Amino acid sequence: LIFDSNVGDLFVIRTAGNVADTVALGSIEFAAEYLNSEVLVVLGHENCGAVAAAASGAEVPSANLESVVAKVGPAIDCVKGQGEGDALLRLAEKANVLLSASDILRNSPLLRQKVAEGKLAVIKALYQLTTGRVVLLTE
Repeated sequence: LIFDSNVGDLFVIRTAGNVADTVALGSIEFAAEYLNSEVLVVLGHENCGAVAAAASGAEVPSANLESVVAKVGPAIDCVKGQGEGDALLRLAEKANVLLSASDILRNSPLLRQKVAEGKLAVIKALYQLTTGRVVLLTE
């Protein structure tokens, strides 16, 4: 709905915290290689529960959830000391999108090649739940 698209127009892969494990990476590669998708949008959102869980430092109840929190942790580390409470979480949500996009390309030679050839654009954005706007992020 946020991109005003019809069913079948988008190849959507949703993971908590924008974490791209090997299955998610393979799915992104599938879209780029076999469906000729030309745009990859790494889209985070305000009030991200995975970011909040990572920032809390609280123990999570399973190894699978820990893998998500551990992958989001570096975003928290990037913004420590730059704010507190909700302000820190908003900064961490943005950092997480940027780090997730970087991780995707670092872990996928196929996607890196498509970007280098100009066949794939990677867009980093944050969905603002409060306004419904999608804000593009820059490095």
